[in-house]
Amino acid sequence: MCRNIKTLFNFEPPATELEIRDASLQFVRKLSGFSVPSRANEAAFNQAVEEVAATARRLMASLVTHAEPRNREAEALKAKARSAKRFGAEA
Repeated sequence: MCRNIKTLFNFEPPATELEIRDASLQFVRKLSGFSVPSRANEAAFNQAVEEVAATARRLMASLVTHAEPRNREAEALKAKARSAKRFGAEA
């Protein structure tokens, strides 16, 4: 499940709110063991997602790097090449 959490720091353009929320949702799903919480747990689940997203935003705002920002398209191509090498080329 956590394989869907992508590195969000030091990209140009910066991570979007949707990307931060999606990563936070995956993290809370992993911790809770719920893909979709029950009604009884829905409020706590949603609150946790919002708190994790807020923490992620603060973290990324406070991180410092001297490295050049990474290019999303170039990183996607590298990931695709690693996947093809690991699992074989797509047919």
